[in-house]
Amino acid sequence: MLPLEFIIAGPPVSLQTRNRSRLQAWKADVRRAATNVLAPGLLPTDDLVKIMITYYYDTSAPDVDNIIKPIQDALVALIYTDDCQVTDAISRKRNLNGYFQIRGMSPILAEGFCSGKEFLHITVDIAPDPRELN
Repeated sequence: MLPLEFIIAGPPVSLQTRNRSRLQAWKADVRRAATNVLAPGLLPTDDLVKIMITYYYDTSAPDVDNIIKPIQDALVALIYTDDCQVTDAISRKRNLNGYFQIRGMSPILAEGFCSGKEFLHITVDIAPDPRELN
């Protein structure tokens, strides 16, 4: 099951939003996008995981730390049993109109760029060895 990679159209909804129904709808969108790339019948992993989120934005973007939690919550009981299994989280934002040097671009990431619209690229993988701090 892991690594898992998917994209979702942006913009993300910040954890800080006052519009709770919008936040719940965003979580459902994230969950749907992840479900679309999962093989049917797979159970959530009990392993420790790392998550990497890159938001490719067009004009402005929320703080990177405010987009992590809703995405992590949306993946509970789908990718992993509980979000306490996430030991490593990397969240980045990049201007979609910038220049990038990407080696070994996956077809999924290429799909996001080809859309020409804001998107988030999310990967979930087994966490690195917790004894290694590099």
